[in-house]
Amino acid sequence: MVYSAKMQFGCTLAGVAMYCIRTIENNLRKVSEQFRVVLITGPRQVGKTTLLRHLGGPDRRFVTLDDPAVLQIAREDPGLFFQRFPPPITIDEIQYAPGLLTYIKMIVDDDGTPGRFWLTGSQQFPLMKGVSESLAGRIAIINILGLSYAEADGRGSMSLPFIPGGPGFEERIRDAARPDLQDVYARIFRGSMPELVLNPDLDPAVWFGSYVQTYIQRDVRDLARVGDEMAFLRFLRATAARTGTLLNLADLARDADIAPNTAKNWMSILVTSGIVHLLEPWFRNQTKRIVKAPKIYFLDTGLCAYLTGWPSASTLETGAMTGQILETWVVAELLKTFWHNAKRAPLYFMRDRDGREIDILIQNGDTLHPFEVKKSAMPGRDDIRHFQMLDSTGMNVGEGGVFCLAGEFMPLNERNRSIPITAI
Repeated sequence: MVYSAKMQFGCTLAGVAMYCIRTIENNLRKVSEQFRVVLITGPRQVGKTTLLRHLGGPDRRFVTLDDPAVLQIAREDPGLFFQRFPPPITIDEIQYAPGLLTYIKMIVDDDGTPGRFWLTGSQQFPLMKGVSESLAGRIAIINILGLSYAEADGRGSMSLPFIPGGPGFEERIRDAARPDLQDVYARIFRGSMPELVLNPDLDPAVWFGSYVQTYIQRDVRDLARVGDEMAFLRFLRATAARTGTLLNLADLARDADIAPNTAKNWMSILVTSGIVHLLEPWFRNQTKRIVKAPKIYFLDTGLCAYLTGWPSASTLETGAMTGQILETWVVAELLKTFWHNAKRAPLYFMRDRDGREIDILIQNGDTLHPFEVKKSAMPGRDDIRHFQMLDSTGMNVGEGGVFCLAGEFMPLNERNRSIPITAI
């Protein structure tokens, strides 16, 4: 299925100028009024640069360290760099010159005016280490991913954290569009990278092939000091095939033919680089039957589909990964509702040693909200049978339900209901 970027996604596309209103915009402005430095992190190509260019206005300089001449000055003479480019300034790809962070600290300590520095960078170990050492207490760190469902549909300014009973929750349930199976999997297959979402003429296979080669294999490989590129690619594909499952580093190491310690190191880099998310299990110390291994989720389903070799949305929808990839998409969308509002995402899962599992738990204070993800238009009470696991946690159990393809919400019992996945 081919979409018109203007009509389907409610975003601006004029030639090569593409922009969707991002949920983070108002929150970024608020944070910038409170902190001297703001760092926007996230995977490559999710729109960090475009966002800050759009919000910066004519009074804020924009400098990218992708420019070799500028990068040379930044690395060799940071003092001269800031004489040429004084604040207020946006510095793009700050990870290429982490030595600038010490100078930024000196500048903001002399002048505490909020919002003087906006930075973007991939969330890599050297960058975050430099931030924590140089700018602790002076910097706000905001993580963004690709376009959310709401942002792609032009509703980014209205998207709030997905919390049952929270602000705007009933409105989002009431106003959710009826899910269409083909549309949902077309979005899942194409992924959330803004360039792919906004330009329907781009071939996802060609785009992601370049993305893997140019960004992942270059940046992540160099960071991990990978000697065997094929082994790293095997590891990446094996990880994608396991999206939505419990993390088993021994299996991943065996499939990629690498040492377990190498698999552990590479996984931590994929997490830090924003390629995958490890969803932690919810448990209390006295709850000994809870499995402690996290679950793996790719943060862009288009990249996941590419790495696992699905040639089209229709084959993905009918294939063996159909349930995994739908759950992966739901988890990523839920994360975006929190991260794009500059909030920590209180998302977990629960699984006991008997294999009973609750796909998603959202913790709001002392209340747990349980959710399942089902590729069904008619979920039933049997789909929420494991919610009874929460009765022994000592926590309040709030409203939950089943994310599904139902056209409207329907009660499953007194506190759970079917929820169209388009309501996220």
